[in-house]
Amino acid sequence: MTETDAATIRERFREHAFIVDEAFATALQIMLALEKPLLIEGPAGVGKTESAKILAEVLGTRLIRLQCYEGLDAMAALYEWNYPRQMLRARLSETEGTTLEEREAQIFGEQFLLKRPLLEAITQEQSPVLLIDEVDRADEAFEAFLLEVLAEWQVTIPELGTIRARHKPRVILTSNRSRELSDALRRRCLFLWLPYPTLEQEIDILRARVPGLSERLSKQIARLMQVLRGLPLQKAPGVAESLDWAMALLSLHRDHLDASALEQTLGCVLKVHEDHGVLNTHRAALEPILQGATSTPEPGGHSRETDFGFGSVSTPGR
Repeated sequence: MTETDAATIRERFREHAFIVDEAFATALQIMLALEKPLLIEGPAGVGKTESAKILAEVLGTRLIRLQCYEGLDAMAALYEWNYPRQMLRARLSETEGTTLEEREAQIFGEQFLLKRPLLEAITQEQSPVLLIDEVDRADEAFEAFLLEVLAEWQVTIPELGTIRARHKPRVILTSNRSRELSDALRRRCLFLWLPYPTLEQEIDILRARVPGLSERLSKQIARLMQVLRGLPLQKAPGVAESLDWAMALLSLHRDHLDASALEQTLGCVLKVHEDHGVLNTHRAALEPILQGATSTPEPGGHSRETDFGFGSVSTPGR
């Protein structure tokens, strides 16, 4: 991508079926221009990780992902030695009449080095996109180490010396805010808050990512998601759940959501048992969205109750 203005970024992302608004595209434009890391925070499932994957595709470069977790240390993120190959080489060299120093130089050569994401990112011939995913899961010690790497773009391996970045990676960090990140890391990065999409944005996302989805169904899913995210759920559904739901409904050959379809596919959206009870308590909020699809007229035009797994909803006759 030779042009990196916000409008071009939006268009190129849309070509890859990923919808970004002007604020997001502008943040990416500034990140590329300043060559600074971009920290993206927001609820789970809104597309933070996917945005880095699409950026790599748009730029025509490699995506390198470092998945953070509790207990992650510098060595696991940088490199390790291929011990089995080193042992085999050491045994073979014993019969070659080489000195101990020569054997050590051989077994600690680059051919025995296993690069992990951070070292891999700074040794590429073309600037990659480095995704540091869920950085809030790592502890503060690793965060301090990460600050040094982001500042200098070089690492020191005792047996090999200092390795400097050939080309500075484009860096995206993501966080679900499971813990507060340090001020030092935040100062090092540009920042973007990625919220849940608006109703119109979610409809656009569904149409772009799920070809063949009817307009009626895309609007129903988006409207229901707006309602669900407003409930006191333990795990609010994200865009990933919207897409799963849409594809599940398509696989069932549904062109609209009715009570039966909701009962069959609710597990695509709500992943905690207690949240089904919450939805049962607030089931009246779904009626305006479902009533056009779920109502079944009784003789005389009376309504009947339709059960869809978490309670019964009184649906008026057409």
